[in-house]
Amino acid sequence: MADFTLPELGENIASGDVLRVLVKPGDQLAKDQPVVELETDKATIEVPSSVEGKISAVNVKQGDKVKVGQVILTVADSAEGQEGRKAEGQESRAEGREGGKERQEGGKERQEGGKERQEGERGRQEGERGRQEAGEARQEGGTETQAEVTPKRAESKPSPAKAEKADRAEAVGANTAAKVPSGDPGLEQHVEGARRETAADKAGTKRAAAEPADADEAPEAPQRTQKEEPQPRGQKVVDISRGARQQAESAAAPEMPPAPAAPSVRRMARELGVDVNEVSGSGPAGRISVDDVKAHAKRIVATPGRGGAAAVPLPDFTRFGEIDRQPMRAVRRKTAEHLSAAWQTIPHVTQFDLADVTALEELRKKYAKQVEAAGGNLTVTAIAVKVVASALRVFPHFNASIDLAADEIIVKKYVNIGVAVDTDRGLLVPVIRNADQKNIVQLAVELAQLSEKARTRKIALEEMQGGSFSISNLGGIGGTYFTPIVNAPEVAILGISRARVEPVYQKDTGQFAPRTMLPLSLSYDHRAIDGADGIRFLRWVAEALEQPFLLSLQG
Repeated sequence: MADFTLPELGENIASGDVLRVLVKPGDQLAKDQPVVELETDKATIEVPSSVEGKISAVNVKQGDKVKVGQVILTVADSAEGQEGRKAEGQESRAEGREGGKERQEGGKERQEGGKERQEGERGRQEGERGRQEAGEARQEGGTETQAEVTPKRAESKPSPAKAEKADRAEAVGANTAAKVPSGDPGLEQHVEGARRETAADKAGTKRAAAEPADADEAPEAPQRTQKEEPQPRGQKVVDISRGARQQAESAAAPEMPPAPAAPSVRRMARELGVDVNEVSGSGPAGRISVDDVKAHAKRIVATPGRGGAAAVPLPDFTRFGEIDRQPMRAVRRKTAEHLSAAWQTIPHVTQFDLADVTALEELRKKYAKQVEAAGGNLTVTAIAVKVVASALRVFPHFNASIDLAADEIIVKKYVNIGVAVDTDRGLLVPVIRNADQKNIVQLAVELAQLSEKARTRKIALEEMQGGSFSISNLGGIGGTYFTPIVNAPEVAILGISRARVEPVYQKDTGQFAPRTMLPLSLSYDHRAIDGADGIRFLRWVAEALEQPFLLSLQG
């Protein structure tokens, strides 16, 4: 029996929804044969099999959400597979027998090594006892010698420096004694000697202070001000001990290891404004996945005090009438997560303007048939793609991304324009690459092809990646102005609404005349773009749409 598990689907894709199961139990499965049709965050794909044989069980059904690594189906062994596995089993058993012999020989060697270690341990214990006896003898000799010594009478008062030295010695001795582990004779002798020296210094200092000295030999006592008065001896000992303890704790504190996450996961965390070190990993050994980062971002958004609003508790709607609960599809879930994170982390500013496209509409209607013959549609969106691509060359900071981790702004040398497409599954954003290097007819043809693939679920994931600026045109539906949300990690997006005829005052004639006015809405990331630059960009786009002759000069 062999299991076929869901393979890696692409960068940052960990799961998908099953739209169709293309096989059933009893079918003869060949390698690379599609087994399921999955809908991921942005695309619909057919998953080919990496195994072959007769299908004995299918473990998923339509509507299931499956993750990478999950078992999709089980395939019975074919004749060739059984023979191959039988041969592998025989080789494994032979290797196992050889390994058993090696383990037996290794066991004998370990037993001999264990005997040698036991003998070495006994030798170390005898040496330890000898060192302890020698230490006790040295301690007894030191005590007798100290008892025979008669301290001489001090002839002058101790200097302040000597008294302070004795204080420091006492403090260090007390602090050291607190840290010496028991059972080490050498260290205990060292500390005991330090205690005896400190005690002798204190005794000598007290005797010198109690006995009067000759007037001509006594130095003048220094006068201390209130600020210079030393602290009590006990306080000094506490301060020194605390400092040593803090140093030991800081030296012993381990450095935090880096979060176990792949570079793509770290990039996703930066785009969502999430500290990857705060994310709890659900993978092996706590490894962090993209889903873990997204779940953490959701918790931040729903947590009061962390920039998000508290989750609103829902009432029991069945008390008011009949309801129908519908699961969120993959595209809708992805859209909700992405836009929530973008709105949460990006300081949005939206500016509005009107473009007089009267002349442009005349040219568009005039050349529409010619573009249709080439396989495209000469829409306002196609023309806007060309205008925006040219504008990004004039305003390169609109063709950028922010890297907060490195405190850098990434300015892109390429111009890839994403265009939002309304589908029955939700909003998809196919990308037109190198839009600045194509003319309007080429852009119109490519846009028509990508839009059709998005609506018919034939668009690939690669065709929706790498965008550097987005355009959303709602004019075909209606409305005046709206506030589009920046498609992170981009820094700006242009919204287009429905054009309408309005009376516009003409300065040259002093009269009002009907003109076709196109509403434009520009949203941008205020961290990368200032308001003055935002309106300059928007006015440049509006003026380019108002003067069709400029479009012909742009290639």
